[in-house]
Amino acid sequence: MTPDCITVVIPFFQREPGVLTRALASIAAQVDCPLPIHVLVVDDASPVDPAPEIAAAVWHEGQSCQLVRRPNGGPGAARNTGLEHAPPNTRLLAFLDSDDQWHAEHLQRAVKAAERGFDFYFADHFQLGQNVGAFARAGKIDIAAHPLVDPATPQLHAYQGDLFDQVLRGNIIGTSTVVYDFRRFAGKRFRVEFTHAGEDYLFWMELITSGARAAFSSVIEATYGRGVNVYAASGWGTEDFARRVYNELRYRKTVRDGFPLNASQREHVQREISRLREAFAEDVIHRLRNGKPVSRPLVKAQRQLDPWSVVAVPWVGLRRLLGRR
Repeated sequence: MTPDCITVVIPFFQREPGVLTRALASIAAQVDCPLPIHVLVVDDASPVDPAPEIAAAVWHEGQSCQLVRRPNGGPGAARNTGLEHAPPNTRLLAFLDSDDQWHAEHLQRAVKAAERGFDFYFADHFQLGQNVGAFARAGKIDIAAHPLVDPATPQLHAYQGDLFDQVLRGNIIGTSTVVYDFRRFAGKRFRVEFTHAGEDYLFWMELITSGARAAFSSVIEATYGRGVNVYAASGWGTEDFARRVYNELRYRKTVRDGFPLNASQREHVQREISRLREAFAEDVIHRLRNGKPVSRPLVKAQRQLDPWSVVAVPWVGLRRLLGRR
């Protein structure tokens, strides 16, 4: 019988060579992983061909790599292609972005968690350019409140409490640290229409609400590279900002309408929706005051998604005229 394996899915789209080489080397360094490792690099019509870097990679016994090519569709679509090509003996599925790198023992700890009955795993990590872990920077998780899975592995914790609520209010899960039970959740896929906001959050939420038991490591197990939210630096009056507001609002409304929320969670989501409506109004007013064009297609799409966003424009404009915030 073919032994169980861990399949690693890497969505690939890069404009500079050499990035994937580092990611692959960090996988090859997982020599203490007790399961074979099969890597799926999904070329999302990248300007740089990943094939030479894959061919140059040095693998150890029990490690293999496969290249899959697809038309450009974004990271979620590429991850879905990877899920569809996962070999039948895949027990666990891990994600790693092509510009990120794992630290040693990442997969070893993930397997330990799986062996103790947990089917969703994530770990602390360094975000782009940081030397303080994401857990500490976010300040949204009290590690001491989560019991140890095994005293012999003091950094491995069973998540105690409502992880769905954690994702909803202050997500701490880094995609490049996630490992989950693929056999149990083989039918789950990323919602590619949410590529620009909430795509990964919705995937975690679906796993959690489907009964996934979560464990996490408080050890730094990944370092993130250049891949960042393309909207991170956008401000009022830019097309990126308008699209960001639209996509985030769509994500929030999907959570509100698609998941069972308690009263507190529903109130939180509604506050976020109100905030985004106001952000849309502020953006339109900023454009009008500074002589910038207002994109009719974006306004139309916003009105179709949420008519109250358009209604908010004159009210926010009047408030600003009166000098109120």
